[in-house]
Amino acid sequence: MVPHLTTALNGPLLDLEQRILSAQPVIEHWFRSQWQERTIPFYASVDLRNCGFKLAPVDTNLFPGGFNNLNPDFLPLCVQAAQSAIEKICPEARGVLLIPENHTRNLHYLENVAQIALILKQAGLMVRVGSLLPDIAGPVALGLPGGGTLTLEPLQRMGNRLKLENFDPCVVLLNNDLSAGVPDILQNLEQTVLPPLAAGWATRRKSHHFGAYDHIATEFSALLGIDPWLINPCFATCGEIDFLARTGEECLAVQVDAILGKMRAKYAEYGVKDAPFVIVKADAGTYGMGVMTVKDAAEVRGLNRKQRNKMAVGKEGVRVHEVLVQEGVYTFESIRDAVAEPVVYMVDHFVVGGFYRVHTERGVDENLNAPGMRFVPQAFESCCAFPSRDCAPGDIMPNRFYAYGVVARLALLAAAAELEGR
Repeated sequence: MVPHLTTALNGPLLDLEQRILSAQPVIEHWFRSQWQERTIPFYASVDLRNCGFKLAPVDTNLFPGGFNNLNPDFLPLCVQAAQSAIEKICPEARGVLLIPENHTRNLHYLENVAQIALILKQAGLMVRVGSLLPDIAGPVALGLPGGGTLTLEPLQRMGNRLKLENFDPCVVLLNNDLSAGVPDILQNLEQTVLPPLAAGWATRRKSHHFGAYDHIATEFSALLGIDPWLINPCFATCGEIDFLARTGEECLAVQVDAILGKMRAKYAEYGVKDAPFVIVKADAGTYGMGVMTVKDAAEVRGLNRKQRNKMAVGKEGVRVHEVLVQEGVYTFESIRDAVAEPVVYMVDHFVVGGFYRVHTERGVDENLNAPGMRFVPQAFESCCAFPSRDCAPGDIMPNRFYAYGVVARLALLAAAAELEGR
């Protein structure tokens, strides 16, 4: 289910945490029925924000790039989950071709690729790494910060199969989010491709994901008898924006004002004194590009040149014409006086660990996925995670991380529904 991990929180359980922990048997029964009905993405990571009264996902990545940031103690969980995923999706698989992002100069990202390869190897699979870079003509060994090496090899297309030299894999595993589009070499393969090409940002939209999440969160909240808003950020879209041409600003301002209005009503209902804010971000893409915090609709009218340039282009230089206007969720978590937000990692439908994204120069209402961020691995809760004779029954602490795992798995279900088109 959800490992018993440490969190940055302490003190008495919050009301929402308590409601979720108390309903654990009902929740797990509900999840089991959901897993049977859907095809679950091979892996995912979910960025969460916890402001105390509300715990919500703010982004779901289907090509997670931070396995190297997980605590090494989580490796057995990752291996077991990977075995489960492969057995369901492609039980005859023996070889996996792993395809990473093209930015080979990001050595920390390459550590992530090496960690994924290690997980798959320990799951009993042969693993090699193929690159989409056109200038790789033969094996290239790259040194990693941790002292290891990662070898990239040129891809070969033969008929409807993707191969490497002397390697014909059963499964192609993408760790490349296809922001720049789906290259021809990946089209119409007869091999199993994980995640499916439709999961890439060439076609996927965050608004579709959060639309699916809205349905999942509503059903789940009815199960627990809670207000869906407590786990669900409001959102809207604007699909006619051109920041460089200064068109679509009025559409954006209207949507910002609408979401802020909904938030003010909810804040009044729950007695929240903080000022509401929204996050405006590209409806496709990742890496924290094209993101801004807005507290008044007037702020998106007449953006200055620097702001427009920042918002106009996403990863791989793709122009931004569609934006998501998402309810901002404050974070009240911090590590050593730095603002922090939890990131939960899943393989198949299992929570396999997490870490905190931490930023010393960002505020509690800002995007933390920005230059200057760092990562703090979470650890297993000491002593009472696995009770022994040294722990009296009364010493066993509740799993505070459980609520994070529940909300992250709701986002995973939404991703499954999103990819199924329902």
